[in-house]
Amino acid sequence: MRPRTLDEVVGQEHLLAAGSPLRRLVEGDSPMSLVLYGPPGTGKTTLALIVSSATNRRFEQLSALNAGVKDVREIIARAKAELTHNGRQTVLFIDEIHRFSKTQQDSLLAAVEARHVTLVAATTENPFFSIVAPLLSRSLLLTLQPLDDAAVERLVDRALRSERGLRAEVSLDEDARAHLLRIAGGDARRALTALEAAAGTVLAEGRGSVDLATLEQAVDSAAVRYDRDGDQHYDVISAFIKSIRGSDADAAVHYLARMLEAGEDPRFIARRLVVHASEDIGLADPTALLAATAAAQAVQLIGLPEARINLAQATIHLALAPKSNAVVRAISEAQADVKAGLAGAVPPPLRDAHYAGAGTLGAGQRYIYPPDTPDGVVAQQYPPDELVGRDYVHPAGRGAERALAERLERLRAMIRGRPDAGR
Repeated sequence: MRPRTLDEVVGQEHLLAAGSPLRRLVEGDSPMSLVLYGPPGTGKTTLALIVSSATNRRFEQLSALNAGVKDVREIIARAKAELTHNGRQTVLFIDEIHRFSKTQQDSLLAAVEARHVTLVAATTENPFFSIVAPLLSRSLLLTLQPLDDAAVERLVDRALRSERGLRAEVSLDEDARAHLLRIAGGDARRALTALEAAAGTVLAEGRGSVDLATLEQAVDSAAVRYDRDGDQHYDVISAFIKSIRGSDADAAVHYLARMLEAGEDPRFIARRLVVHASEDIGLADPTALLAATAAAQAVQLIGLPEARINLAQATIHLALAPKSNAVVRAISEAQADVKAGLAGAVPPPLRDAHYAGAGTLGAGQRYIYPPDTPDGVVAQQYPPDELVGRDYVHPAGRGAERALAERLERLRAMIRGRPDAGR
């Protein structure tokens, strides 16, 4: 079912438009070298084969997993001979070129520069970090995007009907189709491999339709009842957060696994953890926000599947942490007062005094710099007159907030000049 022409390629429309460099390379017989950068199953090998077969080119293929400099030099020698004796250009396809060392990549430079070979290199890693600059500068970089569900579905339907595929001998139930698209995750190869395995089982049993149970058995992955745009999306994330809030780490990890298996965006999960760390834990465990933001950063840097571990660590940390909503209550009450009009003038000692004429307005005068005092805390007015004595922060008596509550009361007494200050 691998596409044989550019017109059969599904997805990557940004690379296939009329007059695009890729079309000119295929249709114009240009010896331009390419670097194809994108996730697995998006068509890198397919495009390399189309480039080689569209004209009178020879095709050589290497995998950076097991090829060395010696293999590269042998192919270059054959390519030179073929070009000299028969006038045929050689396309050298190197899969996972990011696994080549700098020395191995450097061995390609002269042949690419002299156009003894047309290099088509595929990588799933950022080429600006994984490919040496001289080789990258001699190649056209094409970025392939993950296939969306509609593109994968077109490929699945083509495989069901095509004479090169299943020749309409089997059909695909709707729930099985939905599960197939979900587990494919934009990877056409994964989708077609799963379909082939399930169809083989169905045909062997004399049936004509691939149902969900057969597909699950074929891919060894249970279907998760989860619609990212429907009720299940909101129900599961709600249960996830409420399980963390309720300190049930086991239930929280279950809902995390459910979302990950269903293909939920890990960035969405990470964002919810960051919010929850301040909303329902706050200063009861100040490390909770650090754990959540670290997990969010890990999702960005690493991605799935490895980042599932970081998300699980943050989930367990937050679930086991003492709970307090003092932070969200504090900002909510303060905003409510501001909206109600309680936003008086800033006291003159606290106003900006870094401009000419500030002193004539009383700005900054009589301000006491706390770090210069023995206690580092002084009695002076900070809020507007209308809000003197107004308290917003009410720490819970749990976790680290127990000690913070005691410290907060001492500080308030000192700042407001109460007789019990310092007790």
